[in-house]
Amino acid sequence: MSEKLSVNGLSKSIHTANGRLDILKDINFSINSSESVAIIGASGSGKSTLLSLLAGLDTASAGSILLDGEDISLLNEEQRAFLRQQKIGFIFQSFHLITSLSALDNVMLPLELKHDKQAHKKAMSLLDRVGLNERYDHLPLQLSGGEQQRVAIARAFAADPEILFADEPTGNLDQKSGDNIIQLLFDLNKEQGTTLVLVTHDMQLASVCQRFFHLDFGELTELDSLEHA
Repeated sequence: MSEKLSVNGLSKSIHTANGRLDILKDINFSINSSESVAIIGASGSGKSTLLSLLAGLDTASAGSILLDGEDISLLNEEQRAFLRQQKIGFIFQSFHLITSLSALDNVMLPLELKHDKQAHKKAMSLLDRVGLNERYDHLPLQLSGGEQQRVAIARAFAADPEILFADEPTGNLDQKSGDNIIQLLFDLNKEQGTTLVLVTHDMQLASVCQRFFHLDFGELTELDSLEHA
């Protein structure tokens, strides 16, 4: 199994009125292609910051992040945006759908950015796959939270990302909707062979992953199991 992501000496600090705040401290780990990984930890432990760095949405204070051997921390914003478009999917806790676009148009967007001539057909197929075949023309505000998250998942998988990052994908959902989202994520993950990296408070979601990491006060530790997490 080939190495997909390698993180070495990763740190993130910000300056506040009270001085420097170290959010992430000397983080080191690697993930293989097609693996599913859960990162757990208390609120404020730096999980979302770590995910943003791994996805190239933010820049580190120190260290390197290698995606397929390419150090994304050396890329400028335009280069990182191109890399995200080509290889990376991201699912946000708050969905981040474009409110003026229909469900179908939201899912078509990453495909159109890649000039995919089958964008319309692929987007419809993905919305069918996530159970929204009767919601193509609905705007996000006309959908429930669970439906909006399913649109967000369809959009994230639309461009066949090699690696998918998900930030609390069940965080804003009720138990039933959350269970459906977990099933959907891992079904699509298996079908497409996507590398999956999740940040979550949801132990049920974390338990489905192959590997587990715990982030505590900016320090990352790999766990053998979730029993004492």
